[in-house]
Amino acid sequence: MTANSHLRRFAPAKINLFLHVGDKRSDGYHNLRSLIIFADVGDWLMATPAAGLSCLVTGPFGSGLAASDNLVVRAAKLLESWARKRGLAPPAATLTLEKNLPIASGLGGGSSDAAATLLLLAQHWSLPIALDELEQLGLSLGADVPACLRAVPLVAEGMGEIIRPAPELPAFSLVLVNPGLELATAPVFAALRTRTGTGLLPAFRGSSAHDLALWLDHTGNDLEAAATELAPLLTAVRSALTATEGCHLSRMSGSGATCFGLFADDRAAENAAQNLTQAHPTWWIRAARRYSPVQ
Repeated sequence: MTANSHLRRFAPAKINLFLHVGDKRSDGYHNLRSLIIFADVGDWLMATPAAGLSCLVTGPFGSGLAASDNLVVRAAKLLESWARKRGLAPPAATLTLEKNLPIASGLGGGSSDAAATLLLLAQHWSLPIALDELEQLGLSLGADVPACLRAVPLVAEGMGEIIRPAPELPAFSLVLVNPGLELATAPVFAALRTRTGTGLLPAFRGSSAHDLALWLDHTGNDLEAAATELAPLLTAVRSALTATEGCHLSRMSGSGATCFGLFADDRAAENAAQNLTQAHPTWWIRAARRYSPVQ
């Protein structure tokens, strides 16, 4: 088995446009229902031939991750084990993770990195593995990994592993804001008091960002109140986003602490991001578009 050299793969940020929580399951997870999109800001993975399997972590948030034990390393070892069980001998590689997304920020960065690792190494090692097999492997790394392997708009249910296509969505742009807080998922779920449940919503039939915002007003993020209890600064983030010109909707993504604002177009989002950066220079703020993977 030979390796392709110097391959790169993007790991986009995952955004929960809504996130509803249902009953707690016997396995300790909660049933969820979430509309997920991906943004064109994120991390990068690169694989190069090497003497052994290893990981280097760079980027503005690289110091927050251990190079020897992170989801990239776990994903790589998992896929290597899959290959060896089938009599294949994948060559060693050095994986370089450029960590651009804040850690524990509600953007699915770790899951997206793991998904990118599986896809990158499957290509790097020319493995005969189908997407559904990668999804099964990825699920053992985290409930969000199957969705991140697809990186297209989708609705996730179950604990996140049951995925189906999202309704057709109109064009819109985003502003992502993290005030420099890390929020671990487990404490946020532990603080959860109210669950919306996982029932179906009326179908979305709009054609504009404004229509989408009106529809999303009937939804929410059930984890937001719990996250705000743990990190009261989230109230200021939401208020700052809502007050920006052209913001149709603001909401927390995932278990926080990143919030997003929904805007009609790139210009409105970029202007808002610039204004927010001037007002809050220590916050992580990015204008973003919806990510579309190259087919």
